[in-house]
Amino acid sequence: MFAVEVRDHIMIAHSLPRPVFGPAQGMHGATFVVDAAFFTKDVDEDGLAVDIGAATTVLSETLKPLNYQNLDELDIFKGKVSTTEVIAKHIFDQLAEAVAVKRLGPGSHRICRIRVLLHESHAARGWYEADL
Repeated sequence: MFAVEVRDHIMIAHSLPRPVFGPAQGMHGATFVVDAAFFTKDVDEDGLAVDIGAATTVLSETLKPLNYQNLDELDIFKGKVSTTEVIAKHIFDQLAEAVAVKRLGPGSHRICRIRVLLHESHAARGWYEADL
């Protein structure tokens, strides 16, 4: 399996309004480093799994509507608890759609799996990963 992984980040505010989250029930900010890995079973005639430039652009465009936002106020998270895992799945879904409409270039059809990893800190991270 081949993979290309690109990185960006988002700064968000949110609350996690359930007792299990302790002090994180209140409004707080977070900066997530976001890694998106695109997996293929082969490379093209140029030796590429995925166009890194296209992957970087698509990730950046996917994150832009979340950056500097209070996730509690966004319709896409209404009725959901915006945990790291839930945010990762949302980003995954957006990237999967970008792959489906070939926004990662002519090799988009070769992408068979995506992993979205959110680093909460130097000591904690969460992700969503699945086949397409």
